[in-house]
Amino acid sequence: MTTRSILLGTALGLTLAGSAMADVKIGSLYPFSGPLALLGEESARGLDLAVDRINSEGGIHGEQIVLERGDAVDNNQAIGEARRLISLEGVKAVFGTYSSSRVIAASQVTELAGIPYFELGAVADEVTGRGMTYLFRTNPTAENMGIAIIDMLADQIAPAAGKAPEDLKIGIIYEDSSYGTSVAGHEVAHAKERGLNVVLKSGYPANIVDMSSLVLDLKGKGVDVVLQTSYQNDTVLFLQQANEAGYEPMAIIGGGGGYSMQPTADAVGDDVIDGIYDVDFTQYAINPDFTPGIETFLDAYRAKYGEEPRSGHSLTNYVGALAVLQAIGEGEGVEPDQIVASVKAMDIPDGSTAAGYGVKFDDTNQNERARMMGMQWQDGKLVTVYPSDAAVAEIRLPE
Repeated sequence: MTTRSILLGTALGLTLAGSAMADVKIGSLYPFSGPLALLGEESARGLDLAVDRINSEGGIHGEQIVLERGDAVDNNQAIGEARRLISLEGVKAVFGTYSSSRVIAASQVTELAGIPYFELGAVADEVTGRGMTYLFRTNPTAENMGIAIIDMLADQIAPAAGKAPEDLKIGIIYEDSSYGTSVAGHEVAHAKERGLNVVLKSGYPANIVDMSSLVLDLKGKGVDVVLQTSYQNDTVLFLQQANEAGYEPMAIIGGGGGYSMQPTADAVGDDVIDGIYDVDFTQYAINPDFTPGIETFLDAYRAKYGEEPRSGHSLTNYVGALAVLQAIGEGEGVEPDQIVASVKAMDIPDGSTAAGYGVKFDDTNQNERARMMGMQWQDGKLVTVYPSDAAVAEIRLPE
């Protein structure tokens, strides 16, 4: 064999080996540090598990997926990390991001670069309301949350308590970023549509350190039902200070965030959180017939992390990421327009994912089949009580 033949054979061997070891890089952009890190990390775990599953099944077009992490600790860093993931890491798409303000900032970078961005957990209206070509959202929205909260109150909680919904005084409090403001706006609008009486609406910064005056305001106005949209720290603070003030409204309904987290229950104690309601992404005490595949997810989560999920954020991110990655794998390739064409063709029916809902994108690139669930803390567990086909428990009223 000639030297040239040996060199050509070696080169061919290297090329084939390189092809066999090729990978598809995807950005994992979440707040991994800072005040939103707990739910940011929990959300990212869902994406990790979806990638593990796709890779175990052969990857995308025969190539393994490699996640490149970006820490969206604040809006400016979210922008900087999006630029780094695109220009230095060469990612084919970005997945994230849990925080509405972070995705709104970072997606401007990806849109200009023509890189697909898949939001798996942020709920603010503006995420998919900006006419973007490359941004898609798989999870439910602030509107879904606000409507579900009001409907659960009017259709289930008030009747169970023997109260006419329109006779209740409602107070709406919320952290004042895009997340809380969006949900509160939909709560007010839908409450008006249903003839409910909102007597207080008050925003506050998420890093607030004293909510005692807000508690006194709610108490002074005779608020029967408090609706709070919050992260973990402000959820814990409100519940602790309401308890210290002896304020016991007929119902407290959280809008996701801290209200869905076991660490919140641990921080305030079962005696404080018991009976409190929550509307959020699908949680784990739910009818498994409504959420096919949820046990498979839980088994994978426990095997990888050695603990139970800390909230439904990991499940929601897993379901969205898995659906998108499967669609890309069934498409023609991993170039931006090929990815967009693949996901626009998605048509996953309700009742066929571990979150209970399907996936089909509307003309704003929002998943029109995504929905929220209603839960209540009972005996230290967050159990699904709404809608009835997803429920595993009846609503419990204060004794």
